[in-house]
Amino acid sequence: MRPPRIILFWTVVIAALLFIEVAELTRLFTIPFLQAISNVVTFAFALIFVTILALIGAIFIGIYVSQRLLSPRGFSPFEEEMLKMRADVTDLRRQIQDLTLRAGDPPAASPGPPQPPGGSQP
Repeated sequence: MRPPRIILFWTVVIAALLFIEVAELTRLFTIPFLQAISNVVTFAFALIFVTILALIGAIFIGIYVSQRLLSPRGFSPFEEEMLKMRADVTDLRRQIQDLTLRAGDPPAASPGPPQPPGGSQP
């Protein structure tokens, strides 16, 4: 099966950036400082080259940060505490029902709508 084009594209981009980085570390692109300043075309090319590399780096950092911020990581501490509290309330209700059944009292009916003071319903 052929890999998706986007994966192939980013693989090529990353390989090109790695090649450029190794070329910079080995001083393949090094030119004397005075020649770079005196030659306007060389200076403009270097400025554009560094700007493009900075933009690509910023895009990668932005992708990384947004992925870290927007990826689901489970429940927040507040949500975990609410789930624990819900489990505690459910457990307390179950214990109250067990105690009520042991005492022989009928389980209390859930309260309905309030009755009017006259005792009869319309």
